Amino acid sequence: MVKASDIVLILVAIVFPPAAAAFITGCSCDLLINICLTILGYFPGHIHAFWLIYKKMQAEERYGQGGFIYTGSGQYQPRNDQPYSAPPGYGSV
Repeated sequence: MVKASDIVLILVAIVFPPAAAAFITGCSCDLLINICLTILGYFPGHIHAFWLIYKKMQAEERYGQGGFIYTGSGQYQPRNDQPYSAPPGYGSV
């Protein structure tokens, strides 16, 4: 499910991809990679920013809103204070 915050991130990524990467990853290696890709060509910066948004949306579906920590390279892990629970109906019949 696409939320308003995801739509805003997509719009920011269209205008300036490094800003969207900064919103998602903070000051990290992924931000530097996105800046370099955007300098090399605007299109590669877009692809990387959209990939980061996609991975964030996957983490929100898996762990819930705010139930995850960004570990770098598009990877997320659940917060220690929240146990991981599979989405309702997943893996059962």
